[in-house]
This record gives sequence, C-alpha cells and structure tokens, in this order.
Amino acid sequence: MLVSLKWLQQYVNVDADPQEIAHALTMAGLEVEGVHDRFAHLQKVVVGEILSAEPVKKSDHLQVCQVNAGGQTLQVVCGAPNARAGLKAPLALQGAEFPDGMVISKGKLMGQVSEGMLCSEKELEVGANAGGIMELDDSLTPGQNLAEALNLSDTVFELGITPNRSDCLSMIGVARELAAIYGVEMTLPDASLPEEGDAVEDVTSVDILDPDHCPRYAARVIKGIKIGPSPNWLAQALLAVGIRPISNIVDVTNYVMMETGQPLHAFDYDLLEENRIVVRLAAKGEKFTTLDSKENELEDDMLMICDGKKAVALAGVMGGLNSEINDNTTNVLIESAHFSPMSVRKTAKRLGYHTEASHRFERGTDHEGVLFAAQRAAQLMMQTAGGVCAKGAVDAHPVTVEKVEITLSASRTNEILGTDIPFDQIVKYLESVNMEVTPIDQDSMKVLAPVYRVDVSRPEDLMEEVARLFGYDNIPTTWPAATMEIHPSDPIRDFGLKLRTSLSGQGFREAINYSFVGADTPQRLMLAESDKRTQTLPILNPLTEDQAVMRTSLLPGLFASVAVNINYQNKDLALFEIGKTFIAEKGQELPTEIESLCLVLSGAAAAPSWQSKAVRTDFFEMKGCCEALMADFHIENAEYSRIEDDSAPYLVKGQCAQIVCQGQRVGVLGKVKPEVLKGFEVKQDVFVAEFNAAALLAAVPDALTYQAPPRFPATDRDITIVLDKKVEAEAVLAHVRKMDQEWIRALEVVAVYEGEPVPEGKKSLSFRITYRSDSTTLQDKEVNEVHEGIGKELTEAFGAA
Repeated sequence: MLVSLKWLQQYVNVDADPQEIAHALTMAGLEVEGVHDRFAHLQKVVVGEILSAEPVKKSDHLQVCQVNAGGQTLQVVCGAPNARAGLKAPLALQGAEFPDGMVISKGKLMGQVSEGMLCSEKELEVGANAGGIMELDDSLTPGQNLAEALNLSDTVFELGITPNRSDCLSMIGVARELAAIYGVEMTLPDASLPEEGDAVEDVTSVDILDPDHCPRYAARVIKGIKIGPSPNWLAQALLAVGIRPISNIVDVTNYVMMETGQPLHAFDYDLLEENRIVVRLAAKGEKFTTLDSKENELEDDMLMICDGKKAVALAGVMGGLNSEINDNTTNVLIESAHFSPMSVRKTAKRLGYHTEASHRFERGTDHEGVLFAAQRAAQLMMQTAGGVCAKGAVDAHPVTVEKVEITLSASRTNEILGTDIPFDQIVKYLESVNMEVTPIDQDSMKVLAPVYRVDVSRPEDLMEEVARLFGYDNIPTTWPAATMEIHPSDPIRDFGLKLRTSLSGQGFREAINYSFVGADTPQRLMLAESDKRTQTLPILNPLTEDQAVMRTSLLPGLFASVAVNINYQNKDLALFEIGKTFIAEKGQELPTEIESLCLVLSGAAAAPSWQSKAVRTDFFEMKGCCEALMADFHIENAEYSRIEDDSAPYLVKGQCAQIVCQGQRVGVLGKVKPEVLKGFEVKQDVFVAEFNAAALLAAVPDALTYQAPPRFPATDRDITIVLDKKVEAEAVLAHVRKMDQEWIRALEVVAVYEGEPVPEGKKSLSFRITYRSDSTTLQDKEVNEVHEGIGKELTEAFGAA
C-alpha cells in the first residue's frame, strides 16, 4: 500500500525525517518496502513562458512555440489547444523522465525541431486535467523548478501490510500507529455537514435479508450534485497513493476509503428502482454485469446489493453497470457497510476479482466506523459537487460486534519478552493504540480491544503490542532460564519414522500436504452423512476456499499431488503421506486427532524395456506393497477380506479390501472410483491404501520369537475344488487355517477358472499347501492322508467337488 506523508500529516505531526519514520514503522511491525520522493520526476521540469506560438504548416493542431526557459529560449512543438503567447506552463527539458517511463529528448515533429515538451497536469501527475497544458500563475519566474514554484513536496512510503493488520490499510490507521510510536496526539478529520434535505427515512430504506453476511449497512442520500472533475487537492491525494482520478463523486469514495479504510460505493439514486436497498443472496445462475462490463454468472452463496427489483452491486467487490455514476447523475446514494470477510473472499475469488474494496473487506473492516465514513463522504461530496444532504443516515444494524475482553499479566508479559517494563508503562502502551484498560490488581489488567483490531484475541497478541511499542531493538538479549526435562519418546512418532524408512525402501516418495482442504471434500469422496469424516472443523480465517476446513482424510492432499505430477508428465507414481486427520466430534471442544498413513500408486508398476512392455499398477501391486510393509514389522496373519460396510465408498467394489489384524481393522486398500478421481482432476487410475497408524502399531508384536532354520524338508501339494462362484478364495483358505493342522506351513491360491467344462455358476479354485514337520521328515503316505482329509473337509463345508 502507498502512503503519502503529506496526507498523514493531516492527522499526526511527527518531528522526524522520512527515513526515520520508515525505520520506526518497520520496527513496529509495518514493514516499509520503499521510500520515494513523490515529485522526483519533476527535477527537470521548469516554469516556461511561451513567447510566441505559430501554427505548423500542413497541421491542423500543432504549433511551434518559442519558450523562455529562464536564460535560454527553446523551440517546442505543442499540440495543446490552449498554447498561446504570454502563457506560463510547465516545460519538461531534455532528459526529463516521467513516471510512465517516457524520457524527453530533442526531436522533430512535422519537420520542426522540438527541444522539450509543454505538459498537462495529468502528464506530470499533479492533477487530473488532460485537456491542455497546465496553466501557471503569471507571477512565477521562467526557469524556476516547477516543484519549488508550486511548493510540491511529498514522500510516499510503500508498506507491506500483512493480512492480519487490516486496520492499517488506511491513512488514519497508519497515523494511529505513528501517534502511538512517537507518543503524540492524533487528530481525526471533522466530518460535520449541513443536513437540509428531507429526512433520510422518507427518501430511502435498507432491508438486510442475510445479517450473517452483512451485519451492518448504512446509507446517506445527497440530491442536486453536479458531476465534474475533482479539485486539485483531491486529485493530488489520490495520485500520491496510486489511484487515478475519475470524477468528484467517485474520487471522494476512493479518498474516504484510503483515509478511513472503509470501502464505499456511490449509486445513482435515480437508477435505484423504488429508491431502496435490499441485501440478499444471489439466486443460483443469476446473471449480473459489473462496472467493467463483465457479465458474471452467480452462485447462491454470493451476497448481492439490490434495489427494489434488481441487483445493483456485488457486495464488497464491485458495483453494477446498471446504477453507476455518470455525467448526468444529480442524486446519489452512498453505501457504507460491513460485510463478512469470508463472503467477500469467496465471491471475489470465484469471479476473478481483486479490488481495493475486496482487499479490505476480505481482511476485515471496522464495524463501528461505518457511519463516520458515510458522513465523511457526504461532507466531501457536498464540498466538491454541491447538493443537499438528507437529514440523518439509514443504519441497518441487525448484528452487533462485541469487543474482545482479554486478561493480561504484566509479570507474564515481561517473562515472555525478556523485559522489565513497569505495569503503568504497559497500560500506557496499550491505551496508546486505543485499548480500554482496567487494572484488576498490581499485576493483572482487563483489556478491551477495538473491534477494528481483528488480530487481537488473546494475551499473546497484547504482549506483541507491548513489544512493538517498547521497540524490538530495545529488548535486551537475555538467556531464558529453563529446567531440562527428558520426556519419554512418543511411540506413534517413532513408529512414523520407521514407516518412512520401510516405505522409502520400497520406492515410495513421501508427500507433505496442507492440513486444510475444501469444505466440499467429504462430498467429493462420496462419504455418507453418517460418516464421521464429514464432521469437519472449519478454519476461522481461511486464505482460500479450498483451505476452509481441517482434513478428515489424507486422500484429498495426495490426489492433488497426483494431479500436479500428471500435469507435469510424471505419470508413474508411488507416494505416501503420514499425518494427522481431524474429526470434529459432537460435544467435544477439541477435534479428535488421528495419526494416519496413506499410500498411493498410479501409472506403471514397472517401466518398459526392450524385453517387455510396461506393467500397469493394479490392486495386487498395492496389496503386495501392504504385505511387504507388514513383513517389515513382523505382522503375521494379516487377513484381506471384502469391505462389507460403506466405510470406503470412494473405492471400486470388487477391487477393494479391508486389512484385519488380530480381529481389528487396521486399514483398507483398493482402486479409486473414476468419478471420485474426476472430482480431483486426476486423469488416470489410482490405487490407495489407508491405515490407522495407532491400530497398525498395535498389531506389531512386542517381541520377536526366534525361529530356527528348518531342519527337515518341505513338500507341496495342490488341491483343486469346484464350488459356487460367490464363495471367496479367502473364505476357503481361512477354513483350512482353522483346521489347525500342525504340518501346514503356507497356503496360496494358484489358479481360479470359470468356463467350460466347469458348470455355470461355479468356479474352479486351485491352491497350494506347503507341509513340513519340525521333528521328522514327512513321508508321502502321511502327507497324502492329511491332504485328502482337507479335501473331504472342504467338500463338506462348501459343497465342493
């Protein structure tokens, strides 16, 4: 933000040079990124006196002027209609450089030599008039530097205002900081004005239909104004802060916004049907054309300002083309309102706008400054455009904003800051920034923060205020005294480190994503309303719409990582993430935090070579990764079975499974549904595995049992049975395990077949059993007896053949 020192001096008088002020502001937390001489471009611009002006042959507007530049006469070709002999005007000499980058040099126009340039107010950025060269007072001396002659001097500070300090997005806000830093008084502008018109209630009304998004809306009406250019002082002030003057009414709204930080809008009163204001939400698909002639299609959560029949403005963002101030405007309605930062941010982001108004509303404005800004605007409009102001202001105020009350300890403040600031001095610092302080005892105080200080909500914020005003460079360097304590290690954290080692060894890369996701994420994952993962925790001041709530799953962040990689043609992916998810349990003050692990595979599992084609990732590739992970942690007898409930609606049925260890589900895996991937803009198949890290850790054995290498040989036997196709292979294997045959060492499926000669509705299942004894070499007869017994048991249990 650009800040004019000359403008600031209207409110606060600081006896310091610009560089000192810049340093003081920076040390108080308002970083000054640059300090500029406002009129540095006028160094080679002097007062010129036109001695003669002769028309250029074959030109209908150019004149050759002989100009007295003070000790020398220069020839200048000029196209301004008001160039005439005897006129004194600004003369830019050779080498003069203008803010737009233009450099004046000697040249020819229509065959005539031109040794400089006669300038308009707009070209010099000292006013808004571009209709001719600037006419100077006859008393000025030719050759005198223009800035000195017109007493033009100002310094512009370029401030980097952080999002939490919206109270400083104005001249008064910065002046308030300077007054506190230097310990001087601050003077607010007098906004008094004559009110000689009808009662405002007789000429307009305001109806707020959505008080959550618009807790306050004030309106004033002025009739009989005359649209025209702004006076020089107003145009100069706006140019100093980088705003282009337009007309007196529009310029006043911009001036008051920069002065107070309260965005305003002026409507042509006669274009408001029924001469009233209605604040409502848009209808889905409603069309609205803004001042930039852009037609926008609206969503049903966008706040609109309307008259009796139609929308006339995007609340807090931009006005409408159908009610803008124009050359024929004679009556105006001034809007000064307080809008929800979230509402304005959503609307502006979706529609692609970022205006001076939305910039301020998104960060929070002064709820209590609404009326003052409207009155100040009415005062300046009457000064610059005439007219009669209606008596009073409509102030629709359905929601009040209470001041935040905070208890602060002086001793704790000094302990945190490493200072020894007296209690009374702490009170003085806080009161200098308009905090209301009431001592409780010799150490504690009750503090009420102004409503415009949206960044102050807890004792630490007040401590920061004390530190800023005491001066960061005045805080002594001290070593804090602390007792060293050895805390027991966190099992989950240690387990997470081991998981990272294991997965990295498998070729996975770790992803670290934000814990914030969009509010619609549960719906995009197709989660049922009864699923706890739909109970999201909203963020108070989200930076963007897609970071509005705390995540309840790691999947959205990993899907985003996959989408980005695919867009960069990195399509073969093996990613994992370990992090917390947050469930906002009903009745709990704080959310339940769950340490989670998520794996993602996509693209090719094996790269192509001259010997083979690429092998695409599939369900079994992910299952193998999960089995390898289990093996690393010596987790035995993990069971993979069908997911019977709706806990993973984002996975394809028939290509997903739950992982159960010791009777407890530790995770799920499977292929993600294409419609879910489409919602996250992922353009290829993705396979995932999700684990509850605590449940997985519980399955890790506390101690490993030593197993000696086998002393006796093993033998394999295959068995093939024909059974109903609906029977899962895992059910058959589980049945064999329950038989608890001591010689069985391994079970694996080797083939599944459907088709001729297998009867319809049946399938052939072949699996292999490995037998071994720990005490003797098994004989074929012994193994065959056991094997045949298993076959008979399965035939009876599953009606197999």
